[in-house]
Amino acid sequence: MNKTFLVALILFSLSFTAKAQDASVEKSIFGIQLGAIGLWAHNEAKLSQSIALRTEVGAELGFYSSSFINDSGVYVIPSITLEPRWYYNLNKRVSKSRRIDGNSGNFVSLKVNYHPDLLLTSLKENYNFISDLTIIPTWGIRRNIGKHFNYETAIGVGYIKYFEEANTFFEQADIGVNIHLRIGYKF
Repeated sequence: MNKTFLVALILFSLSFTAKAQDASVEKSIFGIQLGAIGLWAHNEAKLSQSIALRTEVGAELGFYSSSFINDSGVYVIPSITLEPRWYYNLNKRVSKSRRIDGNSGNFVSLKVNYHPDLLLTSLKENYNFISDLTIIPTWGIRRNIGKHFNYETAIGVGYIKYFEEANTFFEQADIGVNIHLRIGYKF
């Protein structure tokens, strides 16, 4: 009886210590994501148990229009992003037996995005593209669909800096918005 009790105690202790471990973001994740306005390739590298640094390059669609010459069209620009993300609910998801693989969870981030003055398509002579830099605090979620697929949505409002004087839709040219809904594939 003592041996049985000792084995049961050891097994119970091992299962308890396994559940007591902190949840963590993955060491490194590579993937691609498709959204309504573009295609992006990204990497998330682990900085701590709950913080990952996301680097991303992509191609985004833009729209131009002129009422003076009755013209409009679409262009494609590159996008470069650096985004530290804090996945704040990983332990809660583990305690409820929910998935955290692929950094599936809720996050808060500081998205820094740069659009260089480089077009992947051409514009007509009377148009030019102005490069910009945005710094946007963002809240979002990522969830997995099967082993490799995921979806992600995020929203944030922050600062945008144009590198030349720009006529913008808003009165203030310094308000930047990040709203995205993407579906992705993790390698």
